[in-house]
Amino acid sequence: MVEREQGDKMNMLMFKSLLISLLLVFCGRHTVAEKKTKHHSKSTYIIHMDKFNMPSTFNDHLLWYDSSLKSVSDSAEMLYTYQHVAHGFSTRLTSQEAELLSKQPGILSVIPEVRYDLHTTRTPEFLGLGKAITFSLTSGKQSDVVVGVLDTGVWPELKSFDDKGLGPVPSSWKGECERGKNFNPSNCNKKLIGARFFAKGYEAAFGPINESTESKSPRDDDGHGTHTSTTAAGSVVAGASLFGFANGTARGMATQARVATYKVCWLGGCFSSDIAAGIDKAIADGVNILSMSIGGGLTDYYRDTIAIGTFAATAHGILVSTSAGNGGPSQASLSNVAPWLTTVGAGTIDRDFPAYVTLGNGKSYTGVSLYNGKLPPKTPIPIVYAGNVSGYSEGSQCSKGSLIAAKVAGKIVICDRGGNPRVEKGLVVKSAGGIGMILANNEDYGEELIADSYLLPALALGQKSSNEIKKYVFSSPNPKAKLSFGGTQLGVQPSPVVAAFSSRGPNLLTPKVLKPDLIAPGVNILAGWTGAVGPTGMTEDTRHVEFNIISGTSMSCPHVSGLAALLKGTHPEWSPAAIRSALMTTSYRTYKNGQTLKDVDNGLPATPFDFGAGHVDPVAAFDPGLVYDATVDDYLSFFCALKYSSYQIKLVARRDFTCSKSKKYRVEDLNYPSFAVPFDTAFGVKGGSQKPTTVQYTRTLTNVGAPATYTVSVTQSPSVKIVVQPQTLSFRELNEKKSYTVTFTSSSKPSGTTSFAYLEWSDGKHKVSSPIAFSWT
Repeated sequence: MVEREQGDKMNMLMFKSLLISLLLVFCGRHTVAEKKTKHHSKSTYIIHMDKFNMPSTFNDHLLWYDSSLKSVSDSAEMLYTYQHVAHGFSTRLTSQEAELLSKQPGILSVIPEVRYDLHTTRTPEFLGLGKAITFSLTSGKQSDVVVGVLDTGVWPELKSFDDKGLGPVPSSWKGECERGKNFNPSNCNKKLIGARFFAKGYEAAFGPINESTESKSPRDDDGHGTHTSTTAAGSVVAGASLFGFANGTARGMATQARVATYKVCWLGGCFSSDIAAGIDKAIADGVNILSMSIGGGLTDYYRDTIAIGTFAATAHGILVSTSAGNGGPSQASLSNVAPWLTTVGAGTIDRDFPAYVTLGNGKSYTGVSLYNGKLPPKTPIPIVYAGNVSGYSEGSQCSKGSLIAAKVAGKIVICDRGGNPRVEKGLVVKSAGGIGMILANNEDYGEELIADSYLLPALALGQKSSNEIKKYVFSSPNPKAKLSFGGTQLGVQPSPVVAAFSSRGPNLLTPKVLKPDLIAPGVNILAGWTGAVGPTGMTEDTRHVEFNIISGTSMSCPHVSGLAALLKGTHPEWSPAAIRSALMTTSYRTYKNGQTLKDVDNGLPATPFDFGAGHVDPVAAFDPGLVYDATVDDYLSFFCALKYSSYQIKLVARRDFTCSKSKKYRVEDLNYPSFAVPFDTAFGVKGGSQKPTTVQYTRTLTNVGAPATYTVSVTQSPSVKIVVQPQTLSFRELNEKKSYTVTFTSSSKPSGTTSFAYLEWSDGKHKVSSPIAFSWT
């Protein structure tokens, strides 16, 4: 099922435990989609053909595809044909047929289908994007930018898609609005200029879509896609809120940009053949920014459909923003680590939704809640722990049917977090006759608090408060409590802090590339919602809202997508790498008092493995001074550094390329705006003693501002000596390039430890900052 951002972290951990031996978040060990129809022996495969070696007996590629397919199966049909993300098609085959096809001339690879999962009124102000600033920076070119969103579709009737004030659709646009159930071309306008859907891979795995529960069309029956697209580029809507919470004027990051949606995710998940088709169409349609809050496990880039597809998009000049994943606070839990992607983690904003529990002993504790229904009694009422009123051995998590009604009726119930969705626990309590619920965090969740629209009076508490309340309940002969709710609170400090659920580095696939790239708002974000389901997404929730508040890196990703659209509108000549660099090198990593951004999981200072370059600062990004640019050729050299064969490079790049035998390729020389430096502690050991290990990285900066001279400064790590040469770079003209090298020398350091530093170039006005993450293995 689709991983809902308001779903419980334990569900994610359970999902990871199912996949962990395969997965470790993109570790290549994807789960192959299982056949659910009557042809039990068949699965979906994506077939990559060698474009440049089509047999001379064919004068049409489609005929070549068909002939190749028919040579191994009389019944198989092509689901999709691909032009940009791959030269080939997808189809259903038995494993034997797939093996036979892989041996046919001209077949590059036969890749099994993979199922992936889906990983505002305040954020523009929080990011410093006032209306006047946004308008002045974009100079009217923002409306030429098209943001494509791959997700669960769109609810087009929302005011967030109002096209008032927008001019004609850009002449470069080649997309369309597809007709389907509950959706017509007339649902699009000058704001929502494209809407497509892709279900062939999903239906091949699960059978025909049940149109009584979801629309076989671009319409969003889930809410996730509408939330992400309106976050990225929603129009201005006054008086937006969720039941009065977060009341204010809602607007996306790029309010004048156009939106095109590609529905590739369904109730059963997001399938790689559909995702590939969506990316393929987005490229052909002419999107400028592609937002993908979708992720899975890690695998080699040449086997990863998302990596392959987004490489094609990047080669067409499209910046691709992706979510880092919701596997935190576990280390090495990242999704989407390809260096051509902009990988976004999640942080909080300075807004909260406080709720309070006051115990019979007079002590009070603060949590969060979006409950807005009938208030509980003002007088204290009995409170019980679910584990003591359950018929199950593990009934403390309030799973369906676990509570004994006679022991729950008229009481507040403490439910442990984990096992099932947070809002479902409240429904279980309500069904058993309970009056209220306290969602108690354990050590798996620490002090992370996510607000939910409960169906009964309920709130969530951090681990420390939860433990104190349990002590009271266990020790008091007649424990009582009362709940109260505080609405919306602004100016919460410290903010931002790194969300506990946000996936962390290091990057297991390519340890010398630091991921995530940066963080953006992703906790309790208000944006547009579907009219098909209530804010909880549960079938029992019959409430309908235009806006909803949910959390996840799925929410932080479209923030960066929209900000990238603003930059593209202001600097249309900038490449995807230049835009990413501008966002990264101007990010901040400290509060105004100079202290490092905190990690909500443990309250300690966060590190570049948690927040990458830092928290996005869009105003600074419009004038970064210098950028670390990169081209397709740089990524080809990157593949050579990974020792990819010409065959493997062709799978990703769709072109013939042979690494030069006379050239030394190094991942250390990829022109990335950050540094990841893994040291091998076994390296340099001679005669039983540890010798210093030295590595060198090379970077090139491009001037995108006025002529200036930049001087470097480095915050030294106690365990690594850092030397930069040269220490000054003088730029006399726009787009001039200058290179420098950084030498890192490591002293003895125990295996399994980390250390961090920062490198910064400044001309007195601009600060071009890069994080450095050291690790010893």
